[in-house]
Amino acid sequence: MLDLQKLMGQMQGMSEQLQREAQQLTVKLDRAETIFQKATVNQVKHSQAITQWRDRLIFNCAEPIEPLSQTQAIAPITTPHIVLATDGSQIAPSRHEIAYCYLINIGRVAIYYNSGVYPLLDNIPEVFYKTEDLYKARQWGIQTEQWMSLKRTVAENVALANLAIETRSQFPEPPILAFTDGALIHWEFDDISAEARSQLLPDILTAWDKLKAQKIPLAGYISAPRAAEATNFLRLELCPFEKPDCNTHCSAKPLDLAPCSQLQPLRDGALWNRLLKVGECSPLWKSQARILQEYGEHQVYFCYLHVGTEIARIEMPAWTALDVEMRSQALQIILAQVQKGYGYPVALAEAHNQAVVTSSDRRRFFAILEQQMVKSGLRNVTTSYKESRKRSSIA
Repeated sequence: MLDLQKLMGQMQGMSEQLQREAQQLTVKLDRAETIFQKATVNQVKHSQAITQWRDRLIFNCAEPIEPLSQTQAIAPITTPHIVLATDGSQIAPSRHEIAYCYLINIGRVAIYYNSGVYPLLDNIPEVFYKTEDLYKARQWGIQTEQWMSLKRTVAENVALANLAIETRSQFPEPPILAFTDGALIHWEFDDISAEARSQLLPDILTAWDKLKAQKIPLAGYISAPRAAEATNFLRLELCPFEKPDCNTHCSAKPLDLAPCSQLQPLRDGALWNRLLKVGECSPLWKSQARILQEYGEHQVYFCYLHVGTEIARIEMPAWTALDVEMRSQALQIILAQVQKGYGYPVALAEAHNQAVVTSSDRRRFFAILEQQMVKSGLRNVTTSYKESRKRSSIA
């Protein structure tokens, strides 16, 4: 049991540190706003520099594809529309349980606004126990727990696309949005081998192909974003060199000591919180994440939307972001979702609730599994001594 009394002193020191950081952030935001205005004037020059020197930059920098000064006021949708969302949860494998396996549970939500149709709220569980499910990824240096998380990401996207196609066939008229909790740029895939990615990414892109073919907009909602792709664009304004060749000029020094690091570690969300009013959307940006080189035609764009309670990062594939009507439709639905959810999209919250696996769910899952194993004739079905002792602690 956690002794909170012993933590009081540490919490006081932490509070003082956060107070200092907040004061420093205010100073950096003032500086960033000034630099942003200068970068607005020199936007074309900096965009050309990204194109020419992208492979020589030592930081990840997104490219604005609309004028930096351009903001758009978004009005929440009020007409009939449909929102679809999926989210996932899991039971991780444990060698101390009665069997080494894992479970992925995908929550699905379809809400039909102003139509009189009951919403769909369900989940799709799947248990993985075969050798190839548990140990195949070891050949690429990926542990089972990490592989499970990657498989869950794929399952969320596939389930969302299937739900969207099914829904569109039944309701061809109302505006619709396929919605995910989190990024469409799967940075985690960049940390695994190309062979491992080939087992995962194609399924996601195939699912997106289906959405694109049916002209169903797709968006990823990132709450409390910590990305710095947009603020890194301001580094080009701060660069003192005629050619922003980081490898030549600054590779010998730490990144945080480079001449362009004055604003670090300022995040995009903090900057746009200063620049946007409630209901306004930032200009569109094209991400330069390395993993997107394998996305083909599904390049990912993003913008920042002031939803009232926070600055949210909205990611969209090219076929949604570059279509003015589809993008506007997506943003209007998102803003309405946040308002209905008192600060967070209703569909995403409900998808999470459908997906979440509680501790009691976990106990019931293994109880049912034990019954089935005994029924199949297996003997000595039990947990490890460590797990048994933990469950019967005298504390």
